[in-house]
Amino acid sequence: MPDHHVFDLIVEHIREVIPELDGHRFERSDSLRDLGANSIDRAEIIMMTLESLSLRIPLVELADAKNIGELADLIHGKSAV
Repeated sequence: MPDHHVFDLIVEHIREVIPELDGHRFERSDSLRDLGANSIDRAEIIMMTLESLSLRIPLVELADAKNIGELADLIHGKSAV
C-alpha cells in the first residue's frame, strides 16, 4: 500500500470529523492540533484510519507524530510489518 494512500485516508477522516475543513488543502506538514482537532477528534481520526486499514496499533505507538505526514509514515510502517 503506497504511503500516499494512508495520507489520503487520514485527510478523508479529518474531513468527516471536522467538516469545516472540507475546503482545506492538506499538506503533510499540517498538524491535527493546529487544524483545530482536540484530543478526542485526533483519537477518532486515527481510530477511523486504522479501522479502514484493518490495523490494530496501540495509539501510544503513534503519539510521536508531529504532523499528518509523520502519522501517515508511522501507520504505513506498521502496516508493512
